[in-house]
Amino acid sequence: MNMDWRSPRSLVFKKAKDYHKPGNPEVPNGLGVIYVLGSSAYLFLLYFFDVNSDEALTLAACILFGGFMGLFDDWVDLRWRYKALTPLIASLPLIAMRKGDTVMATYLFGKVDFGIYFYLIIAPLIVTVTTNTINQLGGLNGLETVCPSIVMAGLMVVSQKRVLLIVPLAILLLLAYFNYRGKLFVGNVGSFSVGITLASFTILSNIEQTLVIAISPYIINSLLILGNILLFRRRAELILKGNRLTSNGIRSLQTLIAYKRELTEHQIVLICSLIVGLTTFLAVMVWTAT
Repeated sequence: MNMDWRSPRSLVFKKAKDYHKPGNPEVPNGLGVIYVLGSSAYLFLLYFFDVNSDEALTLAACILFGGFMGLFDDWVDLRWRYKALTPLIASLPLIAMRKGDTVMATYLFGKVDFGIYFYLIIAPLIVTVTTNTINQLGGLNGLETVCPSIVMAGLMVVSQKRVLLIVPLAILLLLAYFNYRGKLFVGNVGSFSVGITLASFTILSNIEQTLVIAISPYIINSLLILGNILLFRRRAELILKGNRLTSNGIRSLQTLIAYKRELTEHQIVLICSLIVGLTTFLAVMVWTAT
C-alpha cells in the first residue's frame, strides 16, 4: 500500500491498546522518538559550542544507537532472548571512543582499575543490564517515564557533567506528564534510549555505584520476572477488575505491590515511583558520604 506523506493521517503515530484500562483504549505509541531526537540535537549543540564536547558526542551516539534498537524492536517485536542483547550494540560508541574512567569503585574490593577490560566487559555489561531492567519495569502509564526521571535527576545531582542531561530530563518530564495521564506511550524506542542514557551518563561521570543503588528496584523487578519465567514458566500479570488492578502472584514489582489487593493504576505507579525515589535518595546520600 502506497502511503501519501502529505496526508495528515500518515503522520499519526501508530496506536497500541492500553490493557490496564476498561475498554482497552488505543493510545499513540512510540513517542519516545521525541526524546531521542530532542536529546541528540541538544547534545550535538553542546558539542558544537565545545561544552563537554567529547562526552556530549559520545552520549548522543549512544542515545541514537539505543533509540534505533528500540525502534527496531517496536517494528519487529523481538523475543526477549534477542532483545536482551541489543543494548550491546548501543555500547559501541563508549567502547570505540574509550570514554569513562577505567578505575571503578566496588563494594567489596574498593577502587579497581579494570584497564581495557572496562571497555570490553564492564561498560557493555552496565549498558545491557541498565537498559533491560529499565525496559522491563513498564506496562503502566508513567512507569517508563516517571521512575527513570527520578533516577536521572539523582545522577545529575552527583555528577559534575550534569549539563549533559538538562534537556533530556526536561523532555522526559514532558513525556512523563502525558504518559502518566494515559495520553501516550513512549514505546521501546523510549525505554531503550532512556535506559542507555542513564547507563552511558553514569559511565561518562564515573558514578557506577550511584546508579546501582538508584536502580536497585529495577534489578529486583527483573530478578522476579526472570526467576518466575525460568523456574516456574510463569509471567507477570496484573488483573483488571473494574477500574482497579490486582494480582494473585508475586512475579514482578508491580504484582508484588498489587498482590491480593486492588489498587488503581496511578496508585501502583506512585508506589513504584516512591520506591525508586527512596533508593535514588539513598544513592545520593551514599555518594555524599564517600
